[in-house]
Amino acid sequence: MRASRLVSLLLLLQTRDRMTAQQLADTLEVSVRTIYRDVEALNASGVPIYGEPGNEGGYRLLEGYRTRLTGLTASEAQMLFLTGLPAAAAQLGLATAVTSARLKLTAALPAELRDRANRVADRFHLDAPSWYHEGDPTPHLAVVADAVWNQHTLQIRYLRWTKPQEITRIVQPYGLVLKAGHWYLVARHPGQFRTYRISRILDAHALPDSFDRVEDFTLAGYWHDYLEHFDQRRHQHQATLRVSPRGLDLMPYLVEPAVVHAARQTSTGPDPQGWTQITIPIESVEAALPELLKLGADAEVLAPENLRAHIIRTLRAMNHVYESTNAPVTSPRQPRRRSVDQLGRARAADVQ
Repeated sequence: MRASRLVSLLLLLQTRDRMTAQQLADTLEVSVRTIYRDVEALNASGVPIYGEPGNEGGYRLLEGYRTRLTGLTASEAQMLFLTGLPAAAAQLGLATAVTSARLKLTAALPAELRDRANRVADRFHLDAPSWYHEGDPTPHLAVVADAVWNQHTLQIRYLRWTKPQEITRIVQPYGLVLKAGHWYLVARHPGQFRTYRISRILDAHALPDSFDRVEDFTLAGYWHDYLEHFDQRRHQHQATLRVSPRGLDLMPYLVEPAVVHAARQTSTGPDPQGWTQITIPIESVEAALPELLKLGADAEVLAPENLRAHIIRTLRAMNHVYESTNAPVTSPRQPRRRSVDQLGRARAADVQ
């Protein structure tokens, strides 16, 4: 374990030129004290690592020193073909480059490791988009990706959800994130990091000006914090419901995880009819309506009053549509009611 960590520390310094003890500790998921001990061990074995003091300091390798400890292990070779998403690379305009790189890496491997890597490629496929939704159209993704890579400022015309909807901004593009089939741009404007959905960019072109990145910014760290506070920013209201036992069982298959979690945390009952009262977060009355209608007659909205009234109006309008049609008087055949388990399996897997 320690030998592997020492090699990783050495390769980090070789590829990143200079890193502080704290940066090394965060990357290798150990304490700063452990990094100090590892640096001493590498020095004792003849590796020329030295430290520079000050705000711009850190550990460095003596200029010109290169390690040859770059061979792939069997496990690393197997993971070679799990590190990329061909569809995502194609959207970025890198499909040809990715294919070429994989061929060269495969050819460079010993025969045994090559077979193991190819076996993974044959037996595992990564499909990023979520079920029942197609990916967004992203005609400007390649332009944005080029600006991110070359560190050029970017002028975008963007369609927001709020008014004024169409805006033009000059941003510093820091990175791209692919989430459930949707691409997002993380950019700085002006001095504040923001997230833009690529499919809502109406026009984009890179400017000749370059920019200096904030040194302590990490894309993965920003995205983690963004997701952590996303539901808090979006769910500004609450709704109180009565839900049947079957409705509670259906919720994990029909509504988002944040709503299911809130339902479990706030449930009281059951009442004499076996129904449970829950309080769930909602974005707005308009956004909550289609989500709650998925539960059908297994849920009743108690509050807020305007959401309850909105659902009643919708149901009356639906009833009027069906009553006004020239349907036959004979009772239709009742569809077979699917169990909760069957519904969950149907939504989770491809039914042959």
